[in-house]
Amino acid sequence: MTAEGVLLVDKPRNVTSHDVVDTVRRTLGTKKVGHAGTLDPMATGLLIVGVGRATRLLRFLSRLPKTYTGSARLGVETTTLDTEGEVVREETVSVNRETVRDAMRAFVGDAMQRPPAFSAVKVGGRKLYEAARKGESLDAPARPVRVDRFELVAFEPPGLDFAVTCSAGTYVRVLVADLGTALGCGAHLTRLRRVAIGPFEIGEAVPPVRVGQPLPVERAVVHLPAVRLHPEEAVAASHGRPLGPAGIGGPYAVFDPEGRLIGVYEDEGPLAKPQVILAHAAEPEDRAR
Repeated sequence: MTAEGVLLVDKPRNVTSHDVVDTVRRTLGTKKVGHAGTLDPMATGLLIVGVGRATRLLRFLSRLPKTYTGSARLGVETTTLDTEGEVVREETVSVNRETVRDAMRAFVGDAMQRPPAFSAVKVGGRKLYEAARKGESLDAPARPVRVDRFELVAFEPPGLDFAVTCSAGTYVRVLVADLGTALGCGAHLTRLRRVAIGPFEIGEAVPPVRVGQPLPVERAVVHLPAVRLHPEEAVAASHGRPLGPAGIGGPYAVFDPEGRLIGVYEDEGPLAKPQVILAHAAEPEDRAR
């Protein structure tokens, strides 16, 4: 039987998210593997990997908020906003703990954030980092992000440790660089570890070389509201037909009467329409046999 489901992987430093996917493909002997949310090579921590049918559910996981722990170095700015880049500016650090905490609190909430020059975001079909390596500058539009928590964990100038919970798509190294600007001394990211994605935590993750049997496909929708369908509704849903609305804002998982996952629906006006269909439910008369 082909492996399918969800893997919680603890990505090591200096390994790309694509490298993790390749390792899982080789280990499980299947090509249908993907991940929900890239981690930069220098970052470590939780990467959610989908196998088989679960790859079709990854887009619902990629929207989840992320929690990180990390470290920063005040007084030094780099081209990449982290330790991978070249130093472009150095300043004397003369801030205290309370000043740093106050500055961090100011970043909590909704904001517009511009992707860093060294990132895989595309502008006009070109990746920003490809242009940056050639000394070219592309104007990437700012995009909305949200920071729910940005806390100082330890402070030993010029270094500090922090914890942050933020929306998907937030660049923590930009957040650190902006903190340095607010403090008037500059800063860059020196360490980053993702410890949670929504309800998924790093404590359940294993290194890529130790991946085994994936968790059930249903784990990919554990964060979504769940709706148990009547037999006739389950058959209709398994064929991708619209249903009556559930009165739920956003996507929700639908299950057959026995609790098997059929797919994900979302209300659109007077109907609920399928976003992903995974399973085919048996006709009611078949169930009685």
